[in-house]
Amino acid sequence: MTLIDTRPGMRAVVGQLNAERGYGIDAAAVAEVLGPPLDQLLAPWVPQAEMPEVTDRFREIYAEVAIEPVEALPGAAEALESVHDHGGRILVLTGKFEPNAKRHLKHLDLPYDVLVGSRWATAKADVLSEYAATAYVGDHPADMRAARDAGAWAVGVSTGGYDAAALTEAGADDVLRSLKEFAASLARRVS
Repeated sequence: MTLIDTRPGMRAVVGQLNAERGYGIDAAAVAEVLGPPLDQLLAPWVPQAEMPEVTDRFREIYAEVAIEPVEALPGAAEALESVHDHGGRILVLTGKFEPNAKRHLKHLDLPYDVLVGSRWATAKADVLSEYAATAYVGDHPADMRAARDAGAWAVGVSTGGYDAAALTEAGADDVLRSLKEFAASLARRVS
């Protein structure tokens, strides 16, 4: 979710999971490459046969320890408000487990019209097409490819683990340094 910085929460979850199971998962490494599904993120440390159980436990721990320490990224609320100000609908589309994404949005009082979770890469393009989305804001190269595949304005934000060059190479139409720039960028786009 490009709207929030989940890295502190992810590090807390991985720390507790390591304490319980002794996997030795590199919390910092996982927190820096957010976006892909859990089974891909945890694959270097968790045996595939144990993955379904570990994924379930990860999500339980997440709900307990990862909501409170996570903050909205600077400009997130204003970016969302600008969509409504221009008559648009807010589709929050994330790879995050949907119930946990909903917890974040509620905790941070961030507005949205539709929430779709547990989608990654081409599955995001399918959702964008289904909702006839005209823009998609993301911080991962896969987000930019999904937006392009759906014919949406691909807006990269370099607040995640990928810089402007990586987002542009993946197909971003525009790359912002932060969500603080989104309202002005949207206003230029719709005028």
